[in-house]
Amino acid sequence: MPSPSDAQADLIAYLDFHVEAGADAVLDERPHDRFGEADAPAPALRAPRRPAVQAEAPARTLVPPPGSPPPSAAPARTFGRAASAQPDEAASDARARARQAKTLDELERILADFDACPLRFTAKNLVFADGNPAARVMFLGEAPGADEDRIGKPFMGRSGQLLDKMMKAVGLDRSSAYIGNIVPWRPPGNRNPTPQEVAVCRPFVERQIELVDPDIIVCLGAPATQTLTGSKDGILRTRGRLFPYRLPHREVKLLATLHPAFLLRQPVQKRLAWRDFRALRSLLDGKA
Repeated sequence: MPSPSDAQADLIAYLDFHVEAGADAVLDERPHDRFGEADAPAPALRAPRRPAVQAEAPARTLVPPPGSPPPSAAPARTFGRAASAQPDEAASDARARARQAKTLDELERILADFDACPLRFTAKNLVFADGNPAARVMFLGEAPGADEDRIGKPFMGRSGQLLDKMMKAVGLDRSSAYIGNIVPWRPPGNRNPTPQEVAVCRPFVERQIELVDPDIIVCLGAPATQTLTGSKDGILRTRGRLFPYRLPHREVKLLATLHPAFLLRQPVQKRLAWRDFRALRSLLDGKA
C-alpha cells in the first residue's frame, strides 16, 4: 500500500491530467467507482406503492392586475457578446476593429478587449505572438495548447521545442523569425477550433500579417494553410507548395509545411519537413 505522500502525489498527477485535458468543473460532490458499480448486482425491483387517494386542490391561477405587461422569460446568461453575436456579425466587427490597429501593440490591445469569440472566456491567456516582428519570415500555427495558454506565448511546449530545432537547422531562431497562430486562444481540451471561431479570428491574423509585412509566410499544418490560401487539400498534398499571398502593397510567398505536433506523432514524416525548411532557406537566400 502506498504511503500517504505517494497517494497524495498520485492524486495530484490525476488532477493535473484532467486539467491538461481541459476539465474545469466537477459533476458531483464525491467520486464514483463506476467499475465497481458495473460489477455490483442490480437492486431488486419493487412494485410501486400506490399513493393514497386524496382530493385534488384546485389549481391557483394568478391573474395579473389590469394594465400590467405580460411576463417575460428570464434573460439568458451570456459572456460579453460571445453568446449572442452571430458569426457573420462577429466577423464583421472583428474586421472593423482590426483595421483600426496601426501597430502590433494596438492590435494586441484590441484583440485582448474583443469579446465576440467564446474561446476568450475559456482560455487563461491571450497568445498573441513571439519573436522578432521585423523578421523576414513569419510562422503561423493553428491554435495554442496547454503550455502556450499557461505562458501566453506560441509554441512553448514539445511542439515549440521541435520548431526551435527545425529553425536552428536552417539558421533561424526566435530573434530572426516571428511566430503566431490563426486563433490566439486555446480551445478547451486542445480540440480543433471550429470554422466559426477561425472566421471570427481571421481578420486579426490578416491584420497581424500586414503589420509584420514578412517576405515569406510559413503555414504550419492544414488549418493555417487552408485559412490563408482557401485550399481544401490536406497538408500532405499542399506541403512544399508555394502560394501567393497578397499584402496591401505587394505580393509575398506562402510556404505550406507540416506542423511540429504532427511530426511528433509521425516522426517518419520529418524528412518531408526537412525538404520544406531547406526550400525556406533557399527562398531567404534568394536562390528560389
